[in-house]
Amino acid sequence: MESKFVSPELARQQENSSIRKLHTYGDKPGTPKIVRIYLSGHAILNQPLLNKGTAFTKRERELLELCSLLPYQVNTLEQQTDRVQKQFEQLKRPIVKNIFMQNIHDQNETMYYNFILRDLKRILPIIYTPTEGEYIAKHGVYLNFPESEKIEYTLLEAALQNGMRPKDIDVIVVTDSEQILGIGDQGVGGVAISTAKLTLYTAMAGINPARVLPVVLDVGTNNRTRLEDPLYLGWRHERIRGKDYDAFVHRFVECVRTNFKNAFLHWEDFGVDNARRLLYKYRPTMSTFNDDIQGTGAITLATIMAALKVTGDSMENQTFVIFGTGTAGVGIADQIRTYLQVQKGMSEEEAVKHFWCLDRPGLLTQDMTCGDYVITDQQRVYARTLDEVESWGRGGTNKDSSKGSNNNNTRKEHPQLLDVVKNVKPTVLIGCSTIPGAFTEEVVRAMAEHCENPIIFPLSNPTQLHEAKPADLFKWTEGKAFVATGSPFDPVEYNGRTYEIAECNNSFVFPGIGLGCIVCHTKHCTDQMIFAGANAISECSPSTQSKDRTKGLLPDINDARSVSAKVATAVVQKAIEQNENRYQLNGNDVEKVVREFMWEPKYAEYELMQDQK
Repeated sequence: MESKFVSPELARQQENSSIRKLHTYGDKPGTPKIVRIYLSGHAILNQPLLNKGTAFTKRERELLELCSLLPYQVNTLEQQTDRVQKQFEQLKRPIVKNIFMQNIHDQNETMYYNFILRDLKRILPIIYTPTEGEYIAKHGVYLNFPESEKIEYTLLEAALQNGMRPKDIDVIVVTDSEQILGIGDQGVGGVAISTAKLTLYTAMAGINPARVLPVVLDVGTNNRTRLEDPLYLGWRHERIRGKDYDAFVHRFVECVRTNFKNAFLHWEDFGVDNARRLLYKYRPTMSTFNDDIQGTGAITLATIMAALKVTGDSMENQTFVIFGTGTAGVGIADQIRTYLQVQKGMSEEEAVKHFWCLDRPGLLTQDMTCGDYVITDQQRVYARTLDEVESWGRGGTNKDSSKGSNNNNTRKEHPQLLDVVKNVKPTVLIGCSTIPGAFTEEVVRAMAEHCENPIIFPLSNPTQLHEAKPADLFKWTEGKAFVATGSPFDPVEYNGRTYEIAECNNSFVFPGIGLGCIVCHTKHCTDQMIFAGANAISECSPSTQSKDRTKGLLPDINDARSVSAKVATAVVQKAIEQNENRYQLNGNDVEKVVREFMWEPKYAEYELMQDQK
């Protein structure tokens, strides 16, 4: 396989020429063996995708005019990574380690990913959540509302900076930064999360880092700290809303659809008012995905599937209580409900009956009013009538569940978590509330009293916001619970057995789904493709494979690449079955095609090309 790289200036000159195909880097997916370039000297050392540092061979140093710019010794990639490892281990604070990793990324991307893949489980929290929230990335494509007429030029220029033709871009991650990592509106700083997500696409699913674009839509910010900070680099303006916002986003999407025809568009950390609306507006017209809605729902669905494969039970027999129904909570409910409709043949009315959803005031009800609380259209799908709960005896309020409410009759009007658990007798309890300790001993014991295999997922993160500690859940259920969390936890010892705790992390699902959609150039990312990916993850579960409930419900994070390949294979197979693939595999072994597509952090050989006449 050969790849070619040119400077953006030469690329623009060749833009309309008959030899344009000669100046792309990674014009085929996978790991290039030979890269033909037009750069030499400092220019190549300043390109992280091309720079090998001390690994340039003697021949390459002479060919590329590097002899005087590098020390005498030639190192291998592994020797370079060993040096990075020693430097990394000397650092103490996570944010300092994050900055160190960003510096490595800016110098040499191949070495950066080679180091990450040595110990993905340990490095992931440094380059991604929770540490990434403290770092503002300097990489990314900035699309600014006052310069909306430049959207197309800016995106095309960004592709050329990586030596790419627009049609060779595989993934675009876009954010408007309104709700970043649970810390709210970060303005233009949200570009960090777009960059971090694409790092995971590369590390966990082998997407070539040359073939991605991290994008931030700078539509202003309502963060007063940012607006009043003289060093803030974004547009100093309150967030635009309404028609102006929609027109700006639409211009961006149309540019992607028109110019980046093979790209998978990933929406990230949009505000509650826009996330779902934009996904469902553009989902029918392109291959697109919202991680906060679909990714969270898919990984939770996969984890529940794994537990049920151990017990031998089925999804249609479950009763779900979801505590906390913001974007994530409703997204989980929607994903499971759609699964019951599509895979189990239920009507929407039948499927909704399996869900009991609570938010700040308590159980969602059709006539809910509670101080400043207003039920959303997405929540209303799951709202119950007061007639359904009129006969319930109130078992008590849940800790802090009415926080922010001015209604003194909350307990009377809206049943709390304990009331719901005692009366509904759920088999699955999911927390997305960010209320620490919400799953009290009384609540958990009430659930375990009627359920032989309680599935309990306190998914709020970071760790200090979890609804319950795994150790308490095993204690209060006498070891019967299946537990997954939103943050990493050490194994739990209970009654002489060691229980592994699965971290229900989106990073296990979106890279593989995206990879599958990219490999066969899907027209859309359908629900059935997402379900196929979730099922593939559940099949990789140690609990599922061993039928041992003490094993983790999700695979080890260090197996992420292998799992992503399985997920992508399932997605491609489902896409072919649904006639959603634009690229024909023609009977080829799907998993083999997927694995050949995946980029590996290895150095290629370089050949210097002369400017074409």
